[in-house]
Amino acid sequence: MHFELGTDGPKVIVVGIDGSDTSMRAGAYAAGLARRQRARLVVVYVTGAPAASRLVAEAAGAVEQAISESIEDMRRQVHEGALHTGVTTDFVAVRGDPYQELVRVAMELRADAVVVGASRRFGHRFVGSLAVRLVKSGRWPVTVVP
Repeated sequence: MHFELGTDGPKVIVVGIDGSDTSMRAGAYAAGLARRQRARLVVVYVTGAPAASRLVAEAAGAVEQAISESIEDMRRQVHEGALHTGVTTDFVAVRGDPYQELVRVAMELRADAVVVGASRRFGHRFVGSLAVRLVKSGRWPVTVVP
């Protein structure tokens, strides 16, 4: 039997969040889509230490504490949202480049669709946002939520 992604509607939806308003709207949209499609929702929270913290050893501990707290806060929000919507949801916290990590997780899970929030950064209009890079990869249907 040949496996083909997306033929019967999405069964695994990956959504990238970073705590921004647009990413949280993307999470809500993806939860609704997962509920309607009876799909598994995988929420990927990508963090990374700011470059300046690697230069100042004393700051590293405080930065690590802040990152750990933000991960646990986001995990709690995702869990509460899953209970509210009744959607089977997995939370994955990773560190690194958002594009590379979303691609890695989506490939590992054989995702059928990826949802992200639109970038609000001015330079992304010219350089390319996470959403544009995902669309250009051509691996999944990508929904960009404003």
